[in-house]
Amino acid sequence: MKKTLVSALTTALVVGAASTTFAAANPFSDVPAGHWSYDAITQLAADGVIEGYGDGTFRGDRRITRYEMAQMIAKAMAKNPNGVDKALVDKLAAEFSDELNNLGVRVANLEKHADKMKWGGELRYTYTSERFEGQKKNNNDEMLLRLEPQAEVNDHWTVNARLDAALNMKNSTTPNVSLKRAWAEGKYNNFTVKLGKMPDLTSYDKNLMFFNQFSGVEMDYGTKAFKAQLRAGRIDLQGDGRYDDTMKRVGRSSTLTDKTANFQSIALTYAPSKFSFTGAYYHFGTDAYKNAAYSRNANEKNAHIWEVASSYRFDKNTALTAAYMKNTKADFYNHSYVVHFDYKGSKKNDPGSWGAYLAYRYQGGNASMDPSCDGAMQNTKGIEVSAQYTIWKNVQAKAIYFNGKQLVGGPKDKAQKLFGRVEWFF
Repeated sequence: MKKTLVSALTTALVVGAASTTFAAANPFSDVPAGHWSYDAITQLAADGVIEGYGDGTFRGDRRITRYEMAQMIAKAMAKNPNGVDKALVDKLAAEFSDELNNLGVRVANLEKHADKMKWGGELRYTYTSERFEGQKKNNNDEMLLRLEPQAEVNDHWTVNARLDAALNMKNSTTPNVSLKRAWAEGKYNNFTVKLGKMPDLTSYDKNLMFFNQFSGVEMDYGTKAFKAQLRAGRIDLQGDGRYDDTMKRVGRSSTLTDKTANFQSIALTYAPSKFSFTGAYYHFGTDAYKNAAYSRNANEKNAHIWEVASSYRFDKNTALTAAYMKNTKADFYNHSYVVHFDYKGSKKNDPGSWGAYLAYRYQGGNASMDPSCDGAMQNTKGIEVSAQYTIWKNVQAKAIYFNGKQLVGGPKDKAQKLFGRVEWFF
């Protein structure tokens, strides 16, 4: 990125304007006393931030390099500005950190504190079409605006949140805006602690079990080869109502009136190189399980779910993941598994990058209680294939096709799903 010296100095004016006195003499022959930037330029020259050229000119209409801009920032940093001035210099230092490092100016801390409030998010359009044998197709298209602010508290702690505004494209109703998550996160070397309402996401099992909101405490310890996680609190079992939808589809009513449960989990991961292995245990406790679709006697109120998952990366383009879980307290639909083969992958900041995967899923509803995969539904089994592509920088598209059968209902009841999504990241 290049700027003219005048436009760069427009940004840097605060540094000069912070002083109460100005240089008496005009240091540059080509900056007349009546010029709008005269006072700031003379003060910056007096402070040693700018030097001009050997012939006594300023050359304000000349385009400058990033290296030249970094030199000015380094000199401004040496002045130790305060308040608004320091915030401006810190932001400039973060932008030109590479050039400043080449000058011997270390700005890691400046870059970290340059902007204590960060905003990210996405706008996405999603189309889905679920098709079950003997039933009417269920089509849906939705726009979702997601905002994810992060605020720095100090060197170790940040506050994070997520707000969603969903709009059903079939009608013109007012979007449903909700605060989905809010949590504080502290990082101390290899140890991280989270407190609040946060995502419940396991990265090692390809979204086989949950992607939901979890309220409580999470503690993570990790090195390059070993990771451990402990969680405790309460969790929403039904998420977006997928279990209720499954029961309705097969003509049964759900008795899960209590949609939350006490929750504890532990997960240990060993990943020495291309290979990784994870063992995990999850406990859920709620009276909502006391129903005939969960246990024969309808008197069980606990879920004990054990999981193993393993992944192997053959090279930079290909990887194979397999995971299995079982709920030892459920009598029906009590196990799930997935075999997932990845090829390449699309990167949001790399236009033209793409990826694909092929998977086989078996998702028993009392083990995969709220699976977050975008293809296979709860209580189905079958093949899932997907392709992803980065159209432009920070604009991605993906498509998924699932073809299988229902686990609830007749053994030959087919199940299919078409899924398409375009995402704009910011």
